[in-house]
Amino acid sequence: MGSLQTPAASGLSAAIEGQGSSGERTPTPAGLLERREAQDEAVRQKIRALGDEVGGLDSDEEEEALVQAQIEAEEEEAAREQERSRRRRDEAQGEVNERTSLLGGRKLASTNSFADLQVVGAAKKRFGGWVDKARTKAKGVSVTREDLIDGGKVAVQSIPAVVLGVLMNILDGVSYGMIMFPTNLPVFADFGGIGVSMFFASCVVSQLVYSGGGSIFSGGNGSMMIEVVPFFHVIVGIITSSISDDKSVVATTMVAFALSSILTGLAFGLLGWLKLGSLSEFFPRHILVGCIGGVGAFLFVTGLQVSARLEEEAGFSMDLVKHYFDWSVLPLWTVPLILAVVLRLITARFHHPLIFPGYFLAIPLVFYGIAFAAGFNIEQLREGGWVFEVNGVDSEWYEYWTLFDFKKTDYSALLETIPTQLALVFFGLLHVPINVPALGISVGEDNVNTDRELIAHGISNIAAGLLGTVPNYLCYVNSVLFYKVGGTTRISGFLLAAASFGILVAGPGIISLLPVCIVGALIFILAIDLIKEAIWDTYGRVARFEYVTIWAIVIVMTGWDFVAGIGVGIILACVSFVVSSSQRRAIRSILTGAVARSTVRRHPKQSAFLKEVGRQTRVIKLQGFLFFGTISACETTIRKILEAASWSKNPIRFLVLDFSMASGVDFSAAEAFVRIQRLLEDKGVVLVLCGCPANSNVGIALRSVDLWADGAEAKVEVFENLNDALEHCENAFLRSLYSKDYQPPRLLGPAAPAISSQIGKLPLLASVAEAPEAPAFKTNFQQPLPLLMQSFKPFAPDLNEDYCFRLVPYFKRVHIERGTTLWKDGDETDSFYLIESGMLRATYVFTDRAHSIVESMVAGTVAGEMSFLSRSKRNATVVAERDSVLWKMSIESHEELGKREGWSFARKFEQCLLSIAIEEQDGELSPDRFSL
Repeated sequence: MGSLQTPAASGLSAAIEGQGSSGERTPTPAGLLERREAQDEAVRQKIRALGDEVGGLDSDEEEEALVQAQIEAEEEEAAREQERSRRRRDEAQGEVNERTSLLGGRKLASTNSFADLQVVGAAKKRFGGWVDKARTKAKGVSVTREDLIDGGKVAVQSIPAVVLGVLMNILDGVSYGMIMFPTNLPVFADFGGIGVSMFFASCVVSQLVYSGGGSIFSGGNGSMMIEVVPFFHVIVGIITSSISDDKSVVATTMVAFALSSILTGLAFGLLGWLKLGSLSEFFPRHILVGCIGGVGAFLFVTGLQVSARLEEEAGFSMDLVKHYFDWSVLPLWTVPLILAVVLRLITARFHHPLIFPGYFLAIPLVFYGIAFAAGFNIEQLREGGWVFEVNGVDSEWYEYWTLFDFKKTDYSALLETIPTQLALVFFGLLHVPINVPALGISVGEDNVNTDRELIAHGISNIAAGLLGTVPNYLCYVNSVLFYKVGGTTRISGFLLAAASFGILVAGPGIISLLPVCIVGALIFILAIDLIKEAIWDTYGRVARFEYVTIWAIVIVMTGWDFVAGIGVGIILACVSFVVSSSQRRAIRSILTGAVARSTVRRHPKQSAFLKEVGRQTRVIKLQGFLFFGTISACETTIRKILEAASWSKNPIRFLVLDFSMASGVDFSAAEAFVRIQRLLEDKGVVLVLCGCPANSNVGIALRSVDLWADGAEAKVEVFENLNDALEHCENAFLRSLYSKDYQPPRLLGPAAPAISSQIGKLPLLASVAEAPEAPAFKTNFQQPLPLLMQSFKPFAPDLNEDYCFRLVPYFKRVHIERGTTLWKDGDETDSFYLIESGMLRATYVFTDRAHSIVESMVAGTVAGEMSFLSRSKRNATVVAERDSVLWKMSIESHEELGKREGWSFARKFEQCLLSIAIEEQDGELSPDRFSL
């Protein structure tokens, strides 16, 4: 679309080019307009001829053809007009250069003109594309009389929701705007009305952003982020402790509040732009709950101070308690507290959305009715602390803008507030990922995008900061109430923004007539709700340590500082994580070599021997991240295995540590493995590691402490996986079986391959090459008779040489070179094999599993017997791992065997094969082999 342009854009570009040349006037595009009208009429006639004047199935395509024809005509005319303009500029420039030779030659002027023409042409095409796209979209949008009527109906239907939203904003603004600044300080004593104005300004900005399409929630309500009020008080405390001049204090405070909005907006926007909205989900929930409880405690104390009209004391004291319970002060704070409790009792039973605003609308009527009936006037009520003073609420709505004075701002004091600002931002970031999904569930919105909402929050907060007001967010409670009363459209959102702006412009002067008990009750209600959410609702629902952490955060925030409370919560969360992680078992399971076997298919005598000596191999499977909190249990378990009592009964020769389920090892755990290796070395036990490639986190950590080295300095054996490690141990035991004076070495000799060279390839090639063959059947007969006796006799003791001799003619000797594929998974079965020498490797791939099983078949074993007996397709891929000599019986030979020797003879042979297949199948499908 970048190459498209409109007539207006073409004419504008031509006019600019003409003014930039010799000053001649560019001809108007009248001919271009006439040509376009003629083309439009031609297309319309074509449409009428096709009988589709009103529009039908092809009307959209023909409309696009019309637009394309117009664009092509415009491009042709624009190109011709550009060429004419270039010629005129060249001629004019040549005349000028002849009179002023110092300005350059004609060639240079022509080159520059052509470059300018390219730039202007590119800009014209880009602008034309934008305009054409907007024009195409606008063609599909038409506002009819019915649309206006429907919009009016929606606006009328939204009036109850707008009234409720305005009332909620008024109540929130009166309560939280009044305490935005610490009015107990003399410099901010009259800032209650200014705080209310800033509250409504932030509400209007956020409402416009959310209703304007920033949020997916059409009826979402924007409000000041009231939970940041405690941080504002901390910021003011930092500023007042560094500055003595009142004007400088006010100017710096205003800049600090606006800066908090900008920083919050940047954090929101950056998270949304980078699509990192899910990061906040990793923050411990109980710390946020503790912070909420701390805010609730702060609001409760603030409610006492606002209601009792008392200045903040240096700290808690018995004198302060006595002052609160003075008969002249006691009613001032107990009345709003009772009002808050009564409202919560009512709303616990009745849930109508109008109860809350109606309750507070009734309070002034009842209050003034009782007061006037008792003979009190307004001035007497103000003197008694029942009604707000006029001086604090008679400001204009725009007055807070006049307080910004960048010359009076103390930037060193502003820098001191940065840690608190960052804590404020951090706390504010936690609300959106919680409020937004909860609101989506409450209003039935399934297309919630947290990143989009974060960007909307970023825009609204940056805009609020640039307008000098405070942070804002999408208010969950107000939004739910707004939806319930019918505020489900963006029209209702805009109407709420307009009504809130009207309240802002009207000014906070009406506050001077409000009873203090209304503001106090509102503050107490929120305080009670937050404390209940943090302390009461979590009791018995969270872990004991987490509940203690919540209490600790609330106490530190109330008694010391909000930033310190968050810090304490983070520290306790780290401690909780370490403690809970330490309780996780680092050892997944402990097995012996008699249970955990490699997938090598061996002769029954070898299998029986390995089962007998398998107890001398101990396998420990590790899991999770191994660190200082979990490695101690692992080290203790290994020490128990090596204790004298256990060692005398169950000595071990190999300890295999499987790291395949371990995600990492820290330095403390790696050092512990070094201690374990020294302990094993003293006992003559070989430490075997597996499941830890050299470039993995575990491998790097173990190599960093020199546990894992290369060459002759190797202290441990390292293999790719547990199967290879077990195969290494089994081969060592088998070598000792066939060599009377042979003892399994504690380590491979210096000539052995380097440890690092073993990673990434199977150790089987080196180890099995030295492994003994299956026990040969002592006989003078030639193969395959000895092989038949060796393979079948353990499974059918009644088989004799005569029976096996009758089987010999039906086997054919086959020589298979290394790397040859005998069959693939899914191939049709044609035979089975007896292995005389060499080795085959079968790979089983399971469709419902993410890994495969590799089985080695050595001399003296059988391959392919199961699919041979069942006449089914192959279930594995078999490859010759070494040059092998096999004896093959084909299906045709098997059929011939039954016909010549009799099927009773063949059935006995088949039963023997079936016994072999069952034993091998049970071994292949055992849980221990799957866990390898």
